[in-house]
Formats: sequence, C-alpha cells, structure tokens
Amino acid sequence: MKKILNNPEDYVDEMLAGLTAAHPEYYRLHGDSGRVVARAKPGKDGKVGIVTGGGSGHLPVFTGYVGDGLLDACAIGDVFASPSAEQIADAIRAADTGAGVLRLYGNYGGDVMNFDMAGELVEFDDIVCSTVLLADDVASAPPEEREKRRGVAGMVYAFKIAGAAAAEGRELDGVTAVAQTAADACRSIGVALSPCTVPQAGKPTFEIAEDEMEMGMGIHGEPGVWRGKLQSADQIAGEMMDRLLSDMPITGDDRVSVMVNSLGATPPEELYILYRTVKARIEDAGATIIMPLVGRYATSMEMAGVSFTLCKLDDEMEKLLLAPCDCAFWRV
Repeated sequence: MKKILNNPEDYVDEMLAGLTAAHPEYYRLHGDSGRVVARAKPGKDGKVGIVTGGGSGHLPVFTGYVGDGLLDACAIGDVFASPSAEQIADAIRAADTGAGVLRLYGNYGGDVMNFDMAGELVEFDDIVCSTVLLADDVASAPPEEREKRRGVAGMVYAFKIAGAAAAEGRELDGVTAVAQTAADACRSIGVALSPCTVPQAGKPTFEIAEDEMEMGMGIHGEPGVWRGKLQSADQIAGEMMDRLLSDMPITGDDRVSVMVNSLGATPPEELYILYRTVKARIEDAGATIIMPLVGRYATSMEMAGVSFTLCKLDDEMEKLLLAPCDCAFWRV
C-alpha cells in the first residue's frame, strides 16, 4: 500500500478534521462520534432537512454535498463501510428544524438497515422521516429487478433536486416526491481500469491485469458484466451509452443532464475525450443536454475508471437542477 496517511485506523477521522478545517464556511462536525458533518449554519426553522450517509472513500459523495441548496447533514462510516444507526440518528437530529427529514441514500444492505434503525431512534425525538433510495446502476440488476440495483452517482442529481425543493420551502411530502422522481429518472454505469486500496485492509480491493478493463463494475469493486482487453475511448463510451439508452430510451422531446464522472484517478482530459461520444449520442437521438457535469462527483478512492449518469428532466426537475446551491465541491 502506497498512500499518504498516518495510522490507517485514523484515516477517516483525520480526513474529516481536515475537511472541516479547510471549509469552515460550509461544514462542521456534529455530535460526539466525530462522524457527522452538518452545515456550518443550520437551515432556517421550518425547512425540511435532508440527510444522507454511507462509507468514506467517495468524495465529494457523501459529506461534500452538505451545503446550501443541497444536504443538511451526513453520517459517514469507515472507508466503504456504513455509518452506525446512532451516527445516522445524530445526522437526522442535526438536520431537523421541525418540518421533518428526508433520508436520501444509496441502495446498499448495511445502509438500509442502519437508516431504518436510525428512523426508529429519532421517533423518540418526535422527528418525522421519509426515505428515498437511489438505485441507478443499470449493470447491477435487470430492469425487472430494478429495486435490487446499487445506488451510485445518480444520487448527486437527487441531492441537488431535493435540496432545491427544500430550499423553496416545500413540505416533507413534496420534497420526498420530487426526490423520488429524480431518483427514478437516473441511470448510471461505470467501467474500471484499476482497483483501489482500503487503508485499513492495506491491499487492493480486486486484481485486474494492466491491459484489462471491467464493464459495469461497482464503486466498491462489485463484479461487472464483463472483463476483457482495454478498449479505445470511443468504444468504451459507445457501449456505456448503449447500455444506458437501452434501459432508458431518449427521444427528440427529451431534456437530459449527463454526468461523466471520474472514479478517482482518471484525469479530466480523458473525461472530455469520452464526453465527445456522450454528447454525440444524445444529440443523435434529438434530445437536448442541460447542465452537463464533467469531473469528479462520486469517486472510489484512487480507482482508475469512469461512470456515466443520465438524468431525464421534466420542467420541474430542470428548474430545481438549475437553482442555486453552494458547497465546497459544487456551486450553481
């Protein structure tokens, strides 16, 4: 393992200390565990709170998207490990201003269990919660079993759209409904070229040959749909778009936001090479691209690879996507 760190056991806590020290205008640590990041200035009374959570190793997801027009608080676990129910409950309490809290997170077994338990814990505080699960990874299950899909970079769109709705002053049911609409409108797929190393494990999450790639691999190294020789950028982008568009076709009437996201080590230059093909395929279908996102939005430590996300917008979602937001990693 070659990483810039001190004690691997302190990796997440020292990262959070540095994050909040570097950006005190956005983030503060909340509670006794040191694993809850909340807005530096809480939302105004009566605003619906939005909470997420998950394992470390994916910055800007999850903690990075705490901010105005986005999330109110986030519980963060060890690298690739769920936060505890108690930590999630602390995040819910930090986000609550009396109007209820939306729990908005990815579809992973440990997270689902702990978020459900956290909801039971905060019932004693008379906090009303709702839930929206992101399940946008088309490689992880077929359309007829969509409820089994993993949640990946599509959650960034859900954070933004739900956060804007809450900032408008909508009630919990309304924020939850538009967050669910956004979640349902997203499709993602990734491709990996190299593994990453979890500091506490000290070894790569999987092995792959120098001349190989894996289509559809998950952000924690979950198996993809095939592994083979590394292809050209246009071939990779073409297959990824084929898989996304077969799952969610687009037509000339559609408006779509697209994210070309580095999984960690892939540089911006390569993302823009890929975006050429993405843009061409969407325009060939006659659809209109709204606010393309190219960069690091949801990573997997130092994994080399990329994910694509398509978010099909209606009028309401487009307005909310374009509404102002501000955090250390994204500003609209």
